Amino acid sequence: MDQYNNNDMQYLIDDIKVGDTWRIFKILAEFVEGFEKLAKVDPAVTVFGSARVKEDDPYYKLAMDIGRMLAEEGITVLTGGGPGIMEAANRGAFEAGGQSVGLNIELPFEQEPNRYVKKSISFDYFFVRKVMLVKYANAFIILPGGFGTMDELFEAITLIQTGKIIPFPTILVGTDYWCGLVDWVKARMLESGYVSETDMNFLRVVDTAEEVISIIKEFLETSRVKK
Repeated sequence: MDQYNNNDMQYLIDDIKVGDTWRIFKILAEFVEGFEKLAKVDPAVTVFGSARVKEDDPYYKLAMDIGRMLAEEGITVLTGGGPGIMEAANRGAFEAGGQSVGLNIELPFEQEPNRYVKKSISFDYFFVRKVMLVKYANAFIILPGGFGTMDELFEAITLIQTGKIIPFPTILVGTDYWCGLVDWVKARMLESGYVSETDMNFLRVVDTAEEVISIIKEFLETSRVKK
């Protein structure tokens, strides 16, 4: 098939294989920069969603409201730093005078840092950026998106399920968008025994910014008490 025969392209993973072992220092440098620049962002929440959402989309406005309300609570907004939902969440925080952070990935299309980021870090490697988006988050807010958004959602749930990170809120925003996926997980994964009822408890599905903020505030207050 033609889509599998693009032999002229040089992919990042191939670059690693054909390059010399000194490339590992570039990866380490990205980790070090991320750790140093994000060390004081706590509490922070990571917001995911499509880079292709336009300003007139209702989810853009909803992401802006979420970013604004997080900023008003003194919570840093972390995003992938790009356009669409990421821009909207950063914009809400930025315009409210809060901390707006973007962890940008270098891509041949779509992705440039949005102008509402106060602190920006650029990465070449997805896996390094993903570590940062998880490590410094107290919750995940996931608005409608494509494959990248699904990747982040299921990686977060897997890390919680396997005990690699603490069980923080993973909030799906938009019942109409997410209900089909959640129903499928229940009907296929849960019924087949591939996931448990406990695993399903990690997911929260809501429709409003107020619900999002309420869940996060409750979690932060409870986790602080436990500490």
